[in-house]
Amino acid sequence: MRLARFALIGSLAAASYLLLYLGFLGLDLPRIWANALAFGLAVCLQYVGQAGFTFRKRLMNPTQIGRFGAMVALGFLTSMLITGGLGPALALADWAAAALVTVVLPVQNYIIMSTWVFATGQTGRTAS
Repeated sequence: MRLARFALIGSLAAASYLLLYLGFLGLDLPRIWANALAFGLAVCLQYVGQAGFTFRKRLMNPTQIGRFGAMVALGFLTSMLITGGLGPALALADWAAAALVTVVLPVQNYIIMSTWVFATGQTGRTAS
């Protein structure tokens, strides 16, 4: 059940990013600002959803928030390594490298969230 909740929240976060990015572009924001704002808001929505709904943890936990931020940074690094390093080294098309990121990151994030960010030994409600 937790995996289904994780997938639902992840899908909603991705959809919110897309809609926010396009909406900000529609407001004539430069791409860099549209991306930054959409990404930041989608990450916040993902945190609230994953903490509160998926892992049943309280939201206002500074350690947990910091760990979530570190996980997001690690995800960015992973995507850079795949699209900028592994993909070109394996002569993958750009779309194939990006598709690989969309497979690897959710698995990586679920493992990190389950074992570190929202581990059951932390303060807050217990995971179900």
